[in-house]
Amino acid sequence: MATSQATRKQAEQTVSDVRRERFRVVGAPETPSTAPALQPSISVDDAPLSAAELETLDFARDALLSESRAILSQIERLDRRFCDAVALLTACSGSVVVTGMGKAGLIGRKISATLSSTGTPSHFLHPAEAFHGDLGTIRPDDVVLALSYSGETEELSRILAPLRSRSIPIVSIVSSAASTLGRASTFVLEIGSIEEADALRLAPSSSAAAMLAVGDALALAASRSRKFRAEDFAKFHPGGSLGRRLSRVDDLMRPLSQCRVASDALSIREIFVSCRKPGRRVGAILLTDDEGRLTGVFTDADLAKLFETRDADFFDRPIREAMTRFPSVVRSGALMSEALATLSSRKISELPVLDERGVPLGVLDVTDLVDFFPTPFEPAN
Repeated sequence: MATSQATRKQAEQTVSDVRRERFRVVGAPETPSTAPALQPSISVDDAPLSAAELETLDFARDALLSESRAILSQIERLDRRFCDAVALLTACSGSVVVTGMGKAGLIGRKISATLSSTGTPSHFLHPAEAFHGDLGTIRPDDVVLALSYSGETEELSRILAPLRSRSIPIVSIVSSAASTLGRASTFVLEIGSIEEADALRLAPSSSAAAMLAVGDALALAASRSRKFRAEDFAKFHPGGSLGRRLSRVDDLMRPLSQCRVASDALSIREIFVSCRKPGRRVGAILLTDDEGRLTGVFTDADLAKLFETRDADFFDRPIREAMTRFPSVVRSGALMSEALATLSSRKISELPVLDERGVPLGVLDVTDLVDFFPTPFEPAN
């Protein structure tokens, strides 16, 4: 009870903070319907806002406040049924089939995408198509997640009996458990009666926001229950900056066939004569012992230092006398976050990738990575 009261107080305080911030920004009194708003001096384009524009902004802020209230109201509604639904989704050995009509269907597609990307296999099924044959896509080990604010959507109601006859578990997100969908469900997540944000109080807005928030909470709780890790997330997000951030060094390194590798017993002159590679070369030569393990690297910077000594005889001595010993390396299978953190902190341009025996497999060259990471990068936890 104490936890519930604390949660309610926190939610009420959040709403209060939102309202206070709203009126502080808009410049309106606590009851905007009975007192005029104070007009801001400038807008984005430095021109004064007209009365019509102020009215538009005031309505939009009220709409956002309405939707935020709808979401906050769900905090106390979460109970054991939510935990049971999470357990059902976590234990599901098939797919979570999300279904809904109209706006609820669009919300359902997003929830299904969240489920799929966070470790719970899922796909969306249109209820009208399901009634005309696509129910065959639902397997005995699947779970259905049905969305309908009223719980009386005709297209959805038609498929409830066939689902029950096959003993398919149904989790529903509805306004009331007493609805047709609620009564047919294994577990019901009630979002309650919600006033919509539009001027007519008819268009699904606040109710859709609440439905999406509860669906996301369900998906994320199931992901946590499945012990979903960053490594797993990377498997489902190979594209874009997010996928690149979670990719492995092996995926982006320049393979050994494109690198210059030589014995550390050879002279600098011998290596530069024999170690030639077509195309743009890596700025470091990987040097190994008789067993193929990395002993050091010889970089363009090391070569420049030798030129500065004006000692021509040095080029005929073993390269191990001039190489950089104990260079920074990264192990095969490491996340790119680790490799990039090393490149950044050590201020280096090449990073050898080694196997568990210390044998080089390739090189991460910073010039190859510029196009992959165009924005500032932060190491993943």
